[in-house]
Amino acid sequence: MSGSEVEELVEGKRVLVLCGAGGVGKTTTSAALALAGARAGKRVLVLTIDPARRLAQALGIPDHAEEPTPVPAERLQAAGVDGSGTLDAWMLDPRVVFEGLVRKLSSPDKAEVILDSRLYRHLTDLIAGMQEYTAAEALYSFAHEGRYDLIVLDTPPSRSALDFLEAPGRLGRFLEDGVVQLFLPKEGGLLRRAGRFLSQIFARVFGESFVEELQVFLSAFSGMFTALRAHTRGVRELLQSKDAAFLLVTSTDEEAVDEALYFQEKLIERALPFAGFVLNRSYAALERCRHPEELPPLSTAEERAAMAKLGRLADRERSQAREDRRLLDKLKALAGRGFAVAAPHLGEAVEDLPGLLRLARGMAD
Repeated sequence: MSGSEVEELVEGKRVLVLCGAGGVGKTTTSAALALAGARAGKRVLVLTIDPARRLAQALGIPDHAEEPTPVPAERLQAAGVDGSGTLDAWMLDPRVVFEGLVRKLSSPDKAEVILDSRLYRHLTDLIAGMQEYTAAEALYSFAHEGRYDLIVLDTPPSRSALDFLEAPGRLGRFLEDGVVQLFLPKEGGLLRRAGRFLSQIFARVFGESFVEELQVFLSAFSGMFTALRAHTRGVRELLQSKDAAFLLVTSTDEEAVDEALYFQEKLIERALPFAGFVLNRSYAALERCRHPEELPPLSTAEERAAMAKLGRLADRERSQAREDRRLLDKLKALAGRGFAVAAPHLGEAVEDLPGLLRLARGMAD
């Protein structure tokens, strides 16, 4: 790869966030860019939400892993990745991420109180967007640990990915919510009386044991509030920094394109670094192939009939390629200071490392 916009992102950024509608090949594109980073000699981590099973097997991602899994060096070498680059992969598990956060930000005693509570086990239901928050938290934690030169994050489909952008702020607002604060220990005053009154109401409805458990849980959890607020600011600052870039993946499907354009607007509204579009599953990058009519004449009627059918298929493919190139030109115009590239059309779903590397090379050409 040499000098393309995609190559510059892989070589110059610490964080790449890929967003797009479902079914556009976003996870595959994320894995391909991560593999390109490893080929460039970087220590790379790809964080994914729900990879296809065969792709997960190609990357060596086990089910319910509690930490990133290295892709074996021999498998990388067989795919054409030589040198010092490494690639780790992890399918995000919100339970593992948040448990690690609790242990990191709490004393051992308080961490056990929190993790043993029934309320903790239902925390993802109490706070909307907890899965997306833990994705942001995992990205932030790995970025600050310094273990990786490049982290590639595959987000949920676009409208859900907005939760990924908003989750840090939503968690901060939850922690500062007045109702939550009423259940925390107070030293006299109106808030203490209001909290006692509210606790009595909850006790009548849910029972005193529930209220006591809630107060113990929030009392232990409150020690994390300041640190969690700092983390939410850190996530936001990381995503808005020059070290990060957002790529929007789309197919030629009209709804997928609309999703990408909608998400571009939201990125700009939030002052997040939009880098460009990746047009996937199109013929826009198709190199010119010889038409069957350009081949030497055939002798038999059956051969000529078969070649005529191939000619009609070639005509449709060329027509589709022209339409796809017009869409690519439209995306380039709408990208502003960003870019738009077409990933090569590789036919069937890419489910192995050599295929991922071909996809990455095609985007960089």
